[in-house]
Amino acid sequence: MEYEFRRNSLDDTVFAEFSMEHAILGRFFAEQLGTDKSQCHDILQQIEQIRASKKAGWSWQSNDLSIAIDSEQVRIYTNAIDFDEDFDLEESMNMYDAESEAFCGLEDFESALKSWVEFIARA
Repeated sequence: MEYEFRRNSLDDTVFAEFSMEHAILGRFFAEQLGTDKSQCHDILQQIEQIRASKKAGWSWQSNDLSIAIDSEQVRIYTNAIDFDEDFDLEESMNMYDAESEAFCGLEDFESALKSWVEFIARA
């Protein structure tokens, strides 16, 4: 999973850009986490508890985006598409799908989140 973090020097806003298949993670990092280190640390603590088998999983929902974590993977998705039915998307819709939902391994997500914390700490 490839990503890049940037800061706008004019207004100090932060941006996260992930590879196409994980595009929504960039939105989650920039819009939901932003520069809130405590929220990032809370998610990292949830991951530690899941790894220690103290929890089977954890989820969190905002107005627009949600995250679900289990012992193997992380799912980030827009709330508008949270449905249980399987729909076959036409090939032309793959980009939209990547902007609406992404799965990644727990270790990859944790590594990206730790990098995000380091990035936002550099003010």
